[in-house]
Amino acid sequence: MPTLRRALALLLLATGCSHMSFERASEQDTVQAYRDFMRENPDDPEATTAQGRIEGLEFDEAKRLHSVIAYKRFLETYPDAPQQRVVKSLLEGLRFNAAKQADTEAAWQQFLADHPDGTHKDEAKALLQAAQRREVRTTTDLGRMATLLNAEAEGPRRDELARKLDDETYVQATDAGKLFAYLRDFASGQHREEARVRLLELELEGLLVSGLVDEAEAKVKVHPLGPKLTGFPARLARARAEQGALARTEPAARAMQAGHYLRDLEDLKRALVAPDPLDRWQAAEELGQHVSVRVLDPLLEALRSARNPLIRQNALESLRSVLSALPAPVAGYEVAVRLESLRDRASSPELYLTVAALLDLSGQVEAAASQYQRVYESGGTDPVVLWRWVQLREQRRQAFSAAVAARQLSVWAQTTARDEMVSEEGGVPLAAARQLCAAVVDARFAAQAITRARAVKTEFPEDLASFERTAQDAVRLAEAKLADAELLLRQKHPGVRTCADQQVAERLSQGVKERTQALQASNAKLPKPVGVLLLELARERDPSPEVRAVAASRLATSTPP
Repeated sequence: MPTLRRALALLLLATGCSHMSFERASEQDTVQAYRDFMRENPDDPEATTAQGRIEGLEFDEAKRLHSVIAYKRFLETYPDAPQQRVVKSLLEGLRFNAAKQADTEAAWQQFLADHPDGTHKDEAKALLQAAQRREVRTTTDLGRMATLLNAEAEGPRRDELARKLDDETYVQATDAGKLFAYLRDFASGQHREEARVRLLELELEGLLVSGLVDEAEAKVKVHPLGPKLTGFPARLARARAEQGALARTEPAARAMQAGHYLRDLEDLKRALVAPDPLDRWQAAEELGQHVSVRVLDPLLEALRSARNPLIRQNALESLRSVLSALPAPVAGYEVAVRLESLRDRASSPELYLTVAALLDLSGQVEAAASQYQRVYESGGTDPVVLWRWVQLREQRRQAFSAAVAARQLSVWAQTTARDEMVSEEGGVPLAAARQLCAAVVDARFAAQAITRARAVKTEFPEDLASFERTAQDAVRLAEAKLADAELLLRQKHPGVRTCADQQVAERLSQGVKERTQALQASNAKLPKPVGVLLLELARERDPSPEVRAVAASRLATSTPP
């Protein structure tokens, strides 16, 4: 009996204490006070009352803040609170006002995604449609227009959007590549004839700047779009004047022209298929000095089909030189028309390389890199690809990656040198000696690239040291084998030229010096208009950047002759 009385007394005491705790929480009437009470008295009957009061206070605070974050936090924290409906309505109102202020398609789509059954859904849908119509009228983003078109059902609005996409795509077709893409993508486009006229103008300009004036005029006369070329007569007259200036026989006029120092274009084309690879790689080198669209295909063919890497490397560099000297729109057209012809038929390492080179030369380096990779993966080790990889990675300041490619190139050179047989008994074929020359040139190039990489702080420096040893071994072996081969060649053919022959390079270098001097001199013997025209042509089309700069300076700072 005494035990029962003690238990009852303790119960009454506890009940009184909890009641007093709730009263204190009620007096404070804060979220924290009610939470303290619930933590200390989790089983008290007043806990439910305390929880309800907490929700009420949090609701009041959310309304005071009146923000999306505050309402979202309340809904997430108290999913069963009686204020849920009111909070959702307030949140929807806030979001509706924000969407209305932005008034964009994206804003209305987001609102409808958040409140698909909200009280504002009908108005939001109407405003979404208005925003879409407005975007169709104002946007110039081709990707966005294509997305809208794909999402649009058949009807007048879809037709309007299709016309807008057609028009805007043509307007943004600012170069030959985009014009070809327009013709490819819009089979029934409204601007197809205009696009073809613009492409024809670029083709003709290429002929005119290459001195093929009669050919350009003849093409216009028979072409069905010829009458559309309203500006061609004036351009033809200018080309005739340029042709006349270039045909002047005065020494001063001849000295200002790159062609004065070069072999004839047809002679160089024949040299590209000469028996001696040295003749071929020197012809490829010299062709790069002829700023003419007529040299592009012979150089591309040499790049694609030649066996000796030096022929192919010189062809690639010459292509770069010619395309850099041609007017940019013409160069773009010449690249684009060839890429277009290869679009569906590039299926061999040689054609992959052609595509890669064209992309590379037009500045599309990332796309070119993937094509170079295709060459490498499908055709085995290609020294021209490795040589170009070294250059590209150095341009991107990727020293270690450049060294990796250089090491691969040095391994190619070492393997080539090892496999070429040099013996007095069997004799040395000329082609083998020229291949050893390529091995030496590429081994030295690789060694120099690795040395440059070692001068930069890179990861794995111990690997670079190993790469350098490999490259140096390749240089030593290739040089030794080349010396043996050329010694045997000279014994059998005393007048044979060796790998060290630099006659063409020296002549081209001397030509640059003499043109520079001629442009800087005062040519009083030339009629003033002729002198000015020759200076302008040198500024615009000389293959040498140095000569172009001198001509530009001469025109800008002094009285033309």
